[in-house]
Amino acid sequence: MYQPDSHSDARPTTPPPGAQRRSLLDRYSRPLLALGALGILLSAILAGTAPAPVSTAEAAAAPTGLEPTDRQRRVAKLVSNVMERSHYRQSPVNDPVSSLVLDRYFEALDASRSYFLASDVAEFERFRYQLDDALMSGNVEPAFAIFNRFQTRNRERMDYAMKLLETEPDFSVQETFEFDREKTPWATSRAELDELWRKRVKNDALSLLLTDKTWPEARDLLKTRYERVIKRTDQVTTDDAFEVFMNAFVHVFDPHSSYFSPRNSEEYKIQMSLSYEGIGASLQLVDDYVTVLNVLPGGPAAISGQLNINDRIISVGEGKDGKLVDVIGWRLDDVVQIIRGKVNTLVRLQILPAGAAPGSGEKIIEFTRNKVTLEGQAAKKEVRKIKRGDRELTIGVINVPSFYQDFDARSNGEKDYKSTTKDVRRLIEELKKEKIDGLVMDLRGNGGGHLTEAQGLTGLFIPSGPVVQLRETGGRIEVLDDPEPDVAWDGPVAVLVDRFSASASEIFAAAIQDYGRGIVVGQQTYGKGTVQNLYPLDRYALGSEPGFGQLTVTIGKFYRVTGESTQHRGVLPDIQLPSAISTEEVGESTRESALPWDRIRPATFGKDANFKQAFTQLSTEHDQRIAKDADFQFLVHEIDAYEQERAEKSVSLNLKTRIAEREALQNERLARENARRQALGLAPVAKLDAIPAEDSRDALLTETAQIVGDLQGMGGRFVSKAATPAR
Repeated sequence: MYQPDSHSDARPTTPPPGAQRRSLLDRYSRPLLALGALGILLSAILAGTAPAPVSTAEAAAAPTGLEPTDRQRRVAKLVSNVMERSHYRQSPVNDPVSSLVLDRYFEALDASRSYFLASDVAEFERFRYQLDDALMSGNVEPAFAIFNRFQTRNRERMDYAMKLLETEPDFSVQETFEFDREKTPWATSRAELDELWRKRVKNDALSLLLTDKTWPEARDLLKTRYERVIKRTDQVTTDDAFEVFMNAFVHVFDPHSSYFSPRNSEEYKIQMSLSYEGIGASLQLVDDYVTVLNVLPGGPAAISGQLNINDRIISVGEGKDGKLVDVIGWRLDDVVQIIRGKVNTLVRLQILPAGAAPGSGEKIIEFTRNKVTLEGQAAKKEVRKIKRGDRELTIGVINVPSFYQDFDARSNGEKDYKSTTKDVRRLIEELKKEKIDGLVMDLRGNGGGHLTEAQGLTGLFIPSGPVVQLRETGGRIEVLDDPEPDVAWDGPVAVLVDRFSASASEIFAAAIQDYGRGIVVGQQTYGKGTVQNLYPLDRYALGSEPGFGQLTVTIGKFYRVTGESTQHRGVLPDIQLPSAISTEEVGESTRESALPWDRIRPATFGKDANFKQAFTQLSTEHDQRIAKDADFQFLVHEIDAYEQERAEKSVSLNLKTRIAEREALQNERLARENARRQALGLAPVAKLDAIPAEDSRDALLTETAQIVGDLQGMGGRFVSKAATPAR
């Protein structure tokens, strides 16, 4: 289902005006906002649907533009005041902020630089140092002037695209289409935009021909698609335009502060209730593609493992045999409605995988709709056997998809409320009965959750001491301690993470690493070390009609017990494993306005001073093992091939060339798969879709279990009885 940009890791409530100051822990007893910055990201609601220059006469004949309402003027004043007063940066709304807002607004509307002309951008340059005063006074007319120009350009481009469909392109010409235009200069003329769109429409058609459609079929489908874009453009409301602009403003402060329009506030409430029915994925619109923003723990998509962040949804089909309906160019909420449905019904999605160029191989996946519940997010265990000479070691694995807690049950005084810490303690006890020799905590893809659960989970592995520090706006610091009375597991442990491990996951991994309690394995984590507060703006309406929406504001930062922030930098693994997730494209360090890394005074905590001496031996044994591991080497080669494909910023518009390129990629992948199968003694396959599901193996988890086996071979317990203070 559609959600705001959410990977929610924090939902602290805002104290009513006049309430006494509470401790940070009390204020953050609800979950802390995580990875995705709770922002609607309507920066892309129209990105990819606009037109080119108009004459004065054409401009006069254009439909009347959108205008701000009195309510929106009041909201602009309110939001700007709240951001200036409450945001962690404590930055005034001034001329430098205004300049950044203008750049962010153009980027939000036209990230692909395919609609605005350089003359448009130059014309609106007069607003560069006026938007701060406009926001503080509620005069948002400049934002609507820019938005209305975008709408005009949008209609022009769609009209031109429709005209191009009257003639079949020549697919034998050797030319290319540059699809990555983020850093491309603005077009200086209508002719330049026309040439760009000629290639764009040709690529759209070619992509359909690669799915075995004829030109008439492709033409008709594109005509329907472009007509849909025009209709969607005409349906844009003043709230849509206002939300884009307000998010351009608040994202200047940081990427996790966001404004929600009244309509999208309701979607947020649905998401936070965990009561919606669908596939369990949050979506956003990027260049006409409905794109996966996040896969929610416990939902059908997460359970299947087939849908990934940044995958693009091409079409949607109902049931096993329902017709696949092309959804490129649809309004986001319309796509959400056909994906969302009754529990236990089937929905099929045609997907263009993340990073793949337009027209690359697509895949169809199916999900049985269900509710996303706390039970679905629950931690799970498995056991892996590994060889050490003549011995067979038993390694337990606990997968923690999120840091969940039944907050309402806990508030009502129920002792057996659902929580990550309680579930993991129970699973550890079950694994101990199976005589495990070591433990892997798998936090890959875990975007966070309740702060108190990160504290509690850490407490299952350390005797006592601080877990994390919180610094709020104004500089107040609170040290949060391990709340658990005793250690659940004192044997060897590894924490497996990736770039999507964020927020509460980083608190846990950092504490395990800082205490020398275990080893962190995998990829550099996301680097989301900030705390957000939710402001329902209707409470400030002061007798006005409701409908102000809501605002999330970054009001604090996390710090490790060493005093170092997890913000921006994340947690660096002790042993790095390969990953297809690009740290250049994903993570806090890729966000322009992300708060910086810094440090504060360390807390006093106990540390195993000798633990890091084992890293050299562990790394040596790891390197020797993976060099001979067929599954691991296959993964490395797959990632290398994917990186090469992702590095491409343009595609050929020659049909024969594209077919040959696709076949070459498929043959290379098949050759790599059969080389792996031969090394493992498996029979070769003739096609990639003929690979049995049981033949797919998680090479990273397998190797992490081996590393835990190495730790076990070093002997001894891994929890110090007497803490050595560290500062």
